[in-house]
Amino acid sequence: MRKLFIASALIIVALITAWSIIWPPALWSFVILGPILLIGVYDLFQQKHSIVRNFPVFGHLRFLAEELRPKIYQYFVESDTDGTPFNRQSRSVIYQRAKKVDDTSPFGTELDVYQIGYEWLNHSIAAVDHHELDMAPRVKVGGPQCRQPYSASVFNISAMSFGSLSENAVLALNGGARIGNFAHNTGEGGLSDYHLQPVGDVIWQIGTGYFSCRNTDGTFNYQAFAERAVLPQVKMIEIKLSQGAKPGHGGILPAAKVTPEIARIRLVEMGKDVLSPPYHTAFRTPVEMVYFIQKLRDLSEGKPVGFKLCVGHKSEFLAICKAMVKTGIYPDFITVDGGEGGTGAAPLEFSNSVGMPLREALAFVYDALVGFDLKKHIRIIASGKVATGFDLVKNFALGADMCNSARGMMFALGCIQALECNKNTCPTGVATQDKSLMKGLVVEDKKVRVANFQKETVGSAMQMIGAGGLHHPCDLNRSYIYRRVSPNQIQTYAELFPYIPKGSLLNTPYPRQFEFDMTISSENTFVPDFSRVSSIETAGPSAFVG
Repeated sequence: MRKLFIASALIIVALITAWSIIWPPALWSFVILGPILLIGVYDLFQQKHSIVRNFPVFGHLRFLAEELRPKIYQYFVESDTDGTPFNRQSRSVIYQRAKKVDDTSPFGTELDVYQIGYEWLNHSIAAVDHHELDMAPRVKVGGPQCRQPYSASVFNISAMSFGSLSENAVLALNGGARIGNFAHNTGEGGLSDYHLQPVGDVIWQIGTGYFSCRNTDGTFNYQAFAERAVLPQVKMIEIKLSQGAKPGHGGILPAAKVTPEIARIRLVEMGKDVLSPPYHTAFRTPVEMVYFIQKLRDLSEGKPVGFKLCVGHKSEFLAICKAMVKTGIYPDFITVDGGEGGTGAAPLEFSNSVGMPLREALAFVYDALVGFDLKKHIRIIASGKVATGFDLVKNFALGADMCNSARGMMFALGCIQALECNKNTCPTGVATQDKSLMKGLVVEDKKVRVANFQKETVGSAMQMIGAGGLHHPCDLNRSYIYRRVSPNQIQTYAELFPYIPKGSLLNTPYPRQFEFDMTISSENTFVPDFSRVSSIETAGPSAFVG
């Protein structure tokens, strides 16, 4: 192909030159052909791409096809039920609810109800009329040590930072939260003007970078925290230990991206890379962590303080529970993020292969709190690919009091799943800082869509709860949800995730599925102590039960 290009180029140049002798305007053809020939010559000598070196000019068609492939697949190839991360059926129902148009579907389900993994809700002959239900249920968040409890919606906006999202997207999300009377989590990027301006309820998330409450060396600044935590829009404070999309992974904001606005919001220095370590420096042990929670609660004048995590080592969460029991200090809420959670940018291996999925993590956290007799003090928030009413219902059945959604809310803003969140080229102006793209997102329109989506999704969940013969999400339990586990076998969540007795982790013998992790955990360290068990126990079948 290299020889063919060289020969063809020489022949074309010779023919056009000869033709121009007879008809001079023929030279204008070089305006089109000249750049193509120059690209081909460059391709011959460049050493970076083998395919264009061997196939000058034509090799570029591969890159064009690669660029178009996701779009062609999404619009012309994938079915309504096989797209990822969210299939077209899920995206469509979000768009329909956000626009408040007909969200019904004709002719029955498109799902294969005999496929392993299919799940459904048990309904009741004594179903509850929709008019008898509270279609916007609230949950009180605030334990015995909280002086300003918050009445929260059961469905709120999950953590997404300004910087990852555009200012228009943040304004629309918070504006929607204001309209619908639900909460908006800031994400770890700091408490920005755009979170506060629409005056919607805010959950201020504090990550390992301590943005908006940090010293110049990256350590926690208690004075800066106190100044912002008492703002009336800030209803709860969430300490982020880890997130589902990239648990245990720190981050870096390059100096080139630290604008004056970002520097002011995050309390960082211009001209320097901003590091978010994979761990917290304000505490190093479970006991120190619960004392940190209490200090933040005091500085915020008694507002609910909790933490978010993607469950990794079960022993680490049990260690935190042991610290709660020892000190008598409790978080007001715990947000459980599943390994299927999304983010604008994460290493593929972390997105695919690190972190416990939401269902297993949620059941474990609920059971652990019940086992230590702590659940009565603490609300559980489920986060991780929550988009439909049935997603809410499944999480409520497993023990969640509330749910958060990030990508669902992005779809309500107009996101088309272009999968360009990490490129600053989001075509809908949601996940970009490009001002020209941002203009496409009209805040006044999109904030209404966000509010519509939240209201309609909660309403759908409540209708399903009513179909089960129940009145409130707290009435659900694991026996209400079935899952197909083989072609000829089904089980309830109660069978898949068996409950443990209340207080059963306060004394031995522990429930069998908790024995190993209880043994290796301590309130004095997050690090599991495997020396407490024999090598036989570590390798034995009882070591990793549950």
